Amino acid sequence: MTHLNNRLKRPVRASGILLCLLLLSSHVYSAGIGSLSNEEALDGLKQALNQGVIAATSKLTTGNGFLGNAGVKIPLPKSLQKAEGVMRSFGMKKQADSLIIAINRTATAAAPEAMILMADAVKKMTVEDAKGILNGGDDAATQYFRDATSGPLAEKLLPIVRKEIAQTGLLNQLNDFMRRGEKLGLVTDTDPDVETYLTQKILEGYYLMMAEEERAIRKDPIGQGNKLLQHVFGALR
Repeated sequence: MTHLNNRLKRPVRASGILLCLLLLSSHVYSAGIGSLSNEEALDGLKQALNQGVIAATSKLTTGNGFLGNAGVKIPLPKSLQKAEGVMRSFGMKKQADSLIIAINRTATAAAPEAMILMADAVKKMTVEDAKGILNGGDDAATQYFRDATSGPLAEKLLPIVRKEIAQTGLLNQLNDFMRRGEKLGLVTDTDPDVETYLTQKILEGYYLMMAEEERAIRKDPIGQGNKLLQHVFGALR
C-alpha cells in the first residue's frame, strides 16, 4: 500500500512543479516592458538589429542574392526604364536583362562589405528611448535604425559600390545600353549616377530584410534561442 501511495503522489508532485513553472512564466511575460531596465532594453534592441543584419546578409549574398528575391531585386534607374520598355519591344530584351543582372550581381558582391558597416552602426547606437522603440510597431526598431543610419551608411558604402562597379565592368554595359537608347531618342539623362542609385538600393534591401527578421522576433521571441531576446521581446507580449 505504501508503494502504491508513493506512485500516486509522484504525478501530483510533477503537476505541482509544472504549475509553478507556468505561473512563473506567466508572471515574467505579463510584467510588461516596464520590468526591463534601460540597459536590458537597449541590449535587446541591439541584439535584434544585429540578428537582422546577419539574416539580411545571408539572404542577400546566397544563391542569386538580390536578383533572386523579388522584394529586393534592383530594376534599372527610373531615367532608363522608359528606354528599357521600348528597347525590349525592339528586340533588345537580352541587353536589358544582361544589364539588370549585372546591377544586381554588383549589389550582391557589395553586400558583405555593407554588412560590416551595418553591424558597426548597430554597436555604436545610443537609444535614449529604447523602450518606446521596442514597444512600437512590428518593425519600429528597424525603422528607427534606418532613419538614424541611412545617411552616414550611404556615404561609407558609396566608395565600396564604386569599386565593385569598376571590377564587374557594369559601366561598360550601362554605357552600351545608353548609347543604344540615345540612338532611338529614348535616353536624355546621360548620367543616371548608377553608383548612388545602387548604394541606396543595397541599403533598402538590407532594411527590408532586417524588418522581416524583426517581425519574426516579435512574433515568436521564445523560439529565438536567445535568452536576452526572449526576455526583452517576451516582455512585450
